[in-house]
Amino acid sequence: MPERPESKVSGLLPAGFVPGRFGARPLVGGRNRNPFRPSDAEVRANLAGEASADAALALHEADEVAVEREAPPRDLTAAAFFDVDNTMVQGASIIHFARGLAARKYLKTSDLVDFAWKQVKFRVSGKENSDDVASGREKALAFIAGRSTAELAQLGEEIYDEIIVDKIWPGTRALAQMHLDAGQQVWLVTATPVELAQVIAKRLGLTGALGTVAESEDGKFTGRLVGDILHGAGKAHAVRSLAIREGLNLKRCTAYSDSYNDAPMLSLVGTSVAINPDSDLRELAKNRGWEIRDFRTARKAAKIGVPTALALGAAGGAVAAVLTRRREHPLAS
Repeated sequence: MPERPESKVSGLLPAGFVPGRFGARPLVGGRNRNPFRPSDAEVRANLAGEASADAALALHEADEVAVEREAPPRDLTAAAFFDVDNTMVQGASIIHFARGLAARKYLKTSDLVDFAWKQVKFRVSGKENSDDVASGREKALAFIAGRSTAELAQLGEEIYDEIIVDKIWPGTRALAQMHLDAGQQVWLVTATPVELAQVIAKRLGLTGALGTVAESEDGKFTGRLVGDILHGAGKAHAVRSLAIREGLNLKRCTAYSDSYNDAPMLSLVGTSVAINPDSDLRELAKNRGWEIRDFRTARKAAKIGVPTALALGAAGGAVAAVLTRRREHPLAS
């Protein structure tokens, strides 16, 4: 009889591996893991993205009912997606919110220092530390557990008006307005809790926000996340899910970010722009021919000019929107 493939695995196997049909295979979580199935992290990222899209649209629809806006002709298949931290907002939005919470005695000064130190490490290294992410997640969930979603939103509005309003990058805000003027949707995409992200989007007059979704029951947070923090692959899942729901053509969409960690989201759309990029993203942008805009110095901020590719895309969208309006209203001039 021919020798079975697994018999070729002889001697002692490395720790964490077991015999398999095609040789040694890893043992994951005490069981044989199917290599063709997504990992636990991928499942959580996917769930986080789906939940973020659902929450973003629900908050957007509630806001649309409450406030009736006069909008330009709509370009129905194009949208822009903006990261928040160091892209739309100077610094980390969660740190700004933490400062406001500490001033209101919701957080200890030591917690604020801890949050800030982890952000500094992340900005210097450009790499997310899994222990720091886990620690920050647990502290944030412990803070909101049992609190009402309305209370968090109210705190977010107060802290935005006190602190964050002065932290918005004018250059990035101008780019967002360009898309709005072309009739396109403009969404924030961030690891910040979706309720707080929605506050920023609403104050800036944007369409809405995709953010981390914390589980809630009867209007109160349970202290658990739906999936995971919205970052990396989770952001790409959220954008893709929203595009499907809204009928967007991703090739006509634009994404903006400062971080290499957002490469999955940037790679998903037709036009990608690096805003105030970290060193890894700057290198990636150069290699892929993506636009780069840096508003961090007075000299660079003076060069806010709209990127050529974006200007053409926005102009094309505006023309398409006008033509659509004329087909719907033939007498419109």
